[in-house]
Amino acid sequence: MTLNRLTLIGFVGADAEEKTNSKGSPYTVFSVATNSSWKNEAGEWQSKPEWHRCVANGKLAGFASTLKKGAHVHIEGEMRSREFDKNGGTQKTFECRVGSILKLDRAIRQEEPNDGDDSAS
Repeated sequence: MTLNRLTLIGFVGADAEEKTNSKGSPYTVFSVATNSSWKNEAGEWQSKPEWHRCVANGKLAGFASTLKKGAHVHIEGEMRSREFDKNGGTQKTFECRVGSILKLDRAIRQEEPNDGDDSAS
């Protein structure tokens, strides 16, 4: 048995870009930033962002094209590698082939009913 499943929860780095492949099918490309945090030997918190290239195809490409910079998202898909020619040499890159997108923005969460306590936090 094998499994190629990727889950990302992070923030969109720039407005998504709609594109069309050589067969005329639409796809959308966007990047998602995740963050790793740890304490160094001195006990100080350190962090490092990691950028993930994501590609949505088919019907999902239309929804993905609405993603704007800063959107908080939950992405599920699979890791894919792709080779391309650049400056006379072959380059290899890895990207998430998106299977599902869930927006986690606060505007969506604010629509949920509150517990009846209207006091300010």
